[in-house]
Parts: sequence; C-alpha cells; structure tokens
Amino acid sequence: MPPKKNPLGLNALQLKTLTLMQELARSPNHASPRDGGAVEISNMPHPHGNHFHVGHAVVMTADATGLANEAAWKALERKGLIESDFPHGALVTVEGMAYDTGLADQILHRADH
Repeated sequence: MPPKKNPLGLNALQLKTLTLMQELARSPNHASPRDGGAVEISNMPHPHGNHFHVGHAVVMTADATGLANEAAWKALERKGLIESDFPHGALVTVEGMAYDTGLADQILHRADH
C-alpha cells in the first residue's frame, strides 16, 4: 500500500511553510546540518519585491506567508517537524526533512537551463 499523502493532516499554509523550510535547510546560505540529520535554519530570506531566492529557486512572497506566521511554525513544531525559534530560525527535524509535502514543484520556481 502506498504511503498516505499528507499523513499529519497539515493545512495548505503549513505545507507551504514546511516546503520552504526544507528548501532553506538544503541551502548552505541559509542553514547548517546538525548531528543526527536535523538541519538548523539560521539565515531567513528577505524578500525583494514579490519574490526571494533560495539556492537556484525563486519563491513568490505570496507562497511564503507562513514564514512570518508564528501559528504555522507552532503547528509544525507540535507535529514534530521543526523546533521553532520564531522568527529567527528553526531546526528542521529528520521527520520534517523527510515529509513529502507534494508542493516543491509548485512553489519553487527553477530555471529550465
């Protein structure tokens, strides 16, 4: 049986926020790995205009409202996906890094070349 899509029942804002945190955690400009597979995000992005950059991806600020929403961070923390230091950064847990949000291709815009 295939794994259940969104087994923790995250809402749309939480899914987008976790997707962005996962991408930030993969970027050496924004994060550093910790023992055991968790990743600490300590350099949150600053939008310019209607977007910001994470590695080679562009993110529209409309898809990133959860990065400034403490309730979204607290929900992700309650579900064991992050440890929050809102608004400064977060530790994305091993479970948070592995969670399939299904949104990366929709909100992380990458060049075709």
